[in-house]
Amino acid sequence: MDLALFKLPPRRIPPRGWIVYGHDIFMAGLSFPLALYLRLGDAMWAQPADVMLIAGGFFTLAAAVVFYVAGLYRGVWRYASINDLLTITKAVSLAVLIFLLAMFIWVRLEGFPRSLFAIQWILLIGMLGGPRFVHRILKDRTVAVPSQDATEGRIPVLLAGAGDEAELFIRALAATDQPEYRVVGLLSERPSRVGQYIRGVEVVGTVHDLTTATTRFAGTPDQPRRVVLTRPSMDGEIVRGLLSDADRLGLGLARLPKMTDFKDGITDKLDLRPVAVEDLLGRPQTPLDRAAMAALIEGKRVLITGAGGSIGSELARQVCQFGPKSIVLLDLSEFALYEIDMELSRSFPAIPRRAVMADVRNAEQMARVFADIAPELVFHAAARKHVPLVEDNMAEGLDTNAIGTLCVARAARDAGATAMVMISTDKAVNPTSVMGVSKRLAEIVCQAMDVESRRKDQEKSTRFVTVRFGNVLGSTGSVVPLFQKQLAAGGPLTVTDPEMTRYFMTIREAVELVLSASALGVKSDADGRIFVLDMGKPVKIVDLARQMVRLAGLVPDQDVKIEFTGIRPGEKLFEEIFHGDEAPVPTVQPGVLLATPRLVTLDEVEAAFRRLSDACHKGDLAAAAAVVDALVPEFSGTISAPPPSPQEKRVEQA
Repeated sequence: MDLALFKLPPRRIPPRGWIVYGHDIFMAGLSFPLALYLRLGDAMWAQPADVMLIAGGFFTLAAAVVFYVAGLYRGVWRYASINDLLTITKAVSLAVLIFLLAMFIWVRLEGFPRSLFAIQWILLIGMLGGPRFVHRILKDRTVAVPSQDATEGRIPVLLAGAGDEAELFIRALAATDQPEYRVVGLLSERPSRVGQYIRGVEVVGTVHDLTTATTRFAGTPDQPRRVVLTRPSMDGEIVRGLLSDADRLGLGLARLPKMTDFKDGITDKLDLRPVAVEDLLGRPQTPLDRAAMAALIEGKRVLITGAGGSIGSELARQVCQFGPKSIVLLDLSEFALYEIDMELSRSFPAIPRRAVMADVRNAEQMARVFADIAPELVFHAAARKHVPLVEDNMAEGLDTNAIGTLCVARAARDAGATAMVMISTDKAVNPTSVMGVSKRLAEIVCQAMDVESRRKDQEKSTRFVTVRFGNVLGSTGSVVPLFQKQLAAGGPLTVTDPEMTRYFMTIREAVELVLSASALGVKSDADGRIFVLDMGKPVKIVDLARQMVRLAGLVPDQDVKIEFTGIRPGEKLFEEIFHGDEAPVPTVQPGVLLATPRLVTLDEVEAAFRRLSDACHKGDLAAAAAVVDALVPEFSGTISAPPPSPQEKRVEQA
């Protein structure tokens, strides 16, 4: 028996609950003579009247007390569920048990057949539960066939996904006074569900059968006008296929609102929301070891460089969710730093924080800041990352991404940090751009620092962890914001090459995996390893452009043109996440792989970086190129003065 039923104080009954309470007491009183009649028939009239009245009265009183304490009246009949039935069963069981013990003590059950109590138990559960579920059925209007007037004006939709979310949406529509939509069919991800029904709506096909399903309703009032995605994490290939088919059939594509979008409960107006670019990726959610992430961050002093950037700001948000002792936001951009500082002040006011405007390339400044703060955990996200701009500003890119990483790493080590995590990129693999090779140099720094630190002190050493991943949707300077601006201007959308492909991941997913990889890296016995995020399948940029046009309700190459502009300096057609000499090794964390290290000693790195720093400050690109070629022989780009732009050529000619 559930002892939670005895908890005090008793539950307060809301005003309407008193009517239900009265109903239940009446049913409890009625259940005893009915059970007795079902067991004895007309012989019940031969039983002593006084005994029967006292017994019936006692059971009614016991039931009234138990029902009150059990909290049967907190629920709403309209939303009666299996949980409510379980609560009723527990309460009835306790009431019958009390009645059984009382009768045994009083009259040793003489005149009371043992089966009476089982009959009464079954009977009373039905008498309490039945009216509740009948009430719900009537309120949901699931037994009534909608009239023509009832369905007229509602938008017919097909639901993609035949699971719990679809059932919830259909139920919510039934409970809405004036629903805007009506569900005419379901498309399942599992062929085995085709032909089945969910709340009276048929599963008419799979998510790959949109054309067939739509043809089935052609020429009828049920011809669908929209396709609605029901699952929050539907496979990206399915979403892209539905988008293409819906576009061809002239159907809109939308997704269900999140439960957090409802303000006052399920009966609010059900507004569908547009499908976002992120939905097109739609990889299954990677299970995360949140306990390990919490152990990494909770109660720690955390410092994030580049905290105002796309990755840095998301890192700050997620770090704060794990309750750090304090957080320091470091960035060179005044506005970006102000934005994330203000956001965290609203979202996490209880966490002590500090905004520091500083330059990661300034070794003395980094040393002072780190010595003052003494961070235990450092996330290094500060970088120059726009490939064409770094190609035009090579010394700036090398100085920030390579020399800046060395400055931060030294400062973290000297301040006694437990770990420093450096955010790298797939462009560091077989680099063809200055941005890519600068990030490979940053990886080399962290690998060398980790090996040297562990060699000197296995227990108290600072761990240097590198996490490498591809493009992030929506990050500053990425292709998605560019396409959005071009769409807003009416096009065209510019793509460098029809075969250009990239790995993509959402910012949130990338940072979650960064934190998971960081937790692994800090505990790992392997020195100098690079953790690589599994980016899934690469996406063609031209396909992404066309899908974004479709999401805007337009026709690619008709309403909005796609223009090919040619590959820019430093760009590759295909990105890689592993070098040929970095054999990938799986880890215990799904979605995170380990790259076999290619190590350079710290003495070599520091000597080379002194030459590189001097070359960058003097603008001596030839000397910088010599250092880069020695450390990264696989670099296939060029480090030299950029050729004059077309604008500069026109000026010279004039």
